[in-house]
Amino acid sequence: MKEDVTALSSCEAEYKLHPYSMCLVLRQKEDDVVNLSMDDKSYIDFFKHEKQTTTNCKTILSFFSSPTNKSITIIALFLFLFLSHTFHSLSLTPLTFQMGIYLSTPKTEKASEDGENDMLRFGLSSMQGWRATMEDAHAAHPYLDESTSYFGVYDGHGGKAVSKFCAKFLHQQVLRHEAYVAGDIATSLQKSFLRMDDMMRGQRGWRELAVLGDKIEKLSGMLEGFIWSPRSSEANERADEWAFEEGPHSDFSGPNSGSTACVAVIRGKKLVVANAGDSRCVLSRKGQAHNLSKDHKPDLEVEKDRILKAGGFIQVGRVNGSLNLARAIGDMEFKQNKYLPAEKQVVTADPDVTSVELCDDDEFLVIACDGIWDCMSSQQLVDFIHGQLKTENKLSAVCEKVFDRCLAPTAGGEGCDNMTMILIQFKNIPTSDASDIDQPESSAQLTPNPPAPDTSAQPSEAGQKVESK
Repeated sequence: MKEDVTALSSCEAEYKLHPYSMCLVLRQKEDDVVNLSMDDKSYIDFFKHEKQTTTNCKTILSFFSSPTNKSITIIALFLFLFLSHTFHSLSLTPLTFQMGIYLSTPKTEKASEDGENDMLRFGLSSMQGWRATMEDAHAAHPYLDESTSYFGVYDGHGGKAVSKFCAKFLHQQVLRHEAYVAGDIATSLQKSFLRMDDMMRGQRGWRELAVLGDKIEKLSGMLEGFIWSPRSSEANERADEWAFEEGPHSDFSGPNSGSTACVAVIRGKKLVVANAGDSRCVLSRKGQAHNLSKDHKPDLEVEKDRILKAGGFIQVGRVNGSLNLARAIGDMEFKQNKYLPAEKQVVTADPDVTSVELCDDDEFLVIACDGIWDCMSSQQLVDFIHGQLKTENKLSAVCEKVFDRCLAPTAGGEGCDNMTMILIQFKNIPTSDASDIDQPESSAQLTPNPPAPDTSAQPSEAGQKVESK
């Protein structure tokens, strides 16, 4: 792909949306051409518009040159110099992006955190590993409000922007939803998962995703936000606090990259888990592992049925021969059937929601991406954690040891994915009656008598029911 830009001095520079880099490429010579080679379709499509348009930059340049916008002109010149330096440092060599490529040696540095409140303590960690990029994200809010904790793991694919978007905004939407205010945590989670797809559309969605991307995308998103985002007074007039923005990407239909989302919300004795994708939440009760989420793979009967009815197909275990997940946030190329609701699309962000009543036998909760579950079963991980807790009190250190246990010695195969894990240990389970807790109609309750131990990658059917709202 080539971006041909005429001489800047003639003010004939051309502003063209690049499907991935989204940068304003300004050059001083007509023959100064940047070649961008992208081998992976998911990257090429990442920020693809329904209309691939080329917009003349004269309007922007005249805006910058206006006497009343001198400060903005300075910013534009700084941006131009930065981009020029960036491409010069690359010697104008082709940039090749491949999803899933490995490093020659793994990045084993770990980003870890610990925290607690009156009800629980937690530790978390993340590690890039053998992957060329880190696409996982997470959220840990022990005080979502004065009585509620929120934890989430987001495993991105095709880029990191969607997972980071979820980590930044999903818990905010849960907290603001009217169902949450009314005490219905399950409904607020389900609606907020679907809301993510809506928020990533249009100018505002494009800009937020750009800012959460890599260096060049960040600069482009920040620049467009400075020019086209509404002033604070205008934004405050929006009821949902997600202000509409006019701009060159107002028709952006959303990203074709995506992310899993596995979220646990804890309030008193009540635990509510929402999941879309193959990240997983596991409860340890009397040393036995109980899966509280389902891995949404295309070959599951309920997933296969929806995919086929929506016009999709499954090939070599992948949706339309491409995506190995049946549910995810983002992945808009699989959500284009205008005659079906979001819940019925080929790939849907609609989560399974499970409600659990905690008891004194519950020891800890684990939320982790498939980089862990590809290497250890739920019971194996629970056993490993129990062994580590005998000598290690710092929960993030336990997560780090799990990574070391899972990391492959060489690139390729299991143990080479990004790894993210949150470990939540309960302190004191409240003694309030179960009748004091409102149970959403569509969620089910795990009784104090535990179901059969975990024997597979899917949740036990005894004693609990997982269903999509």
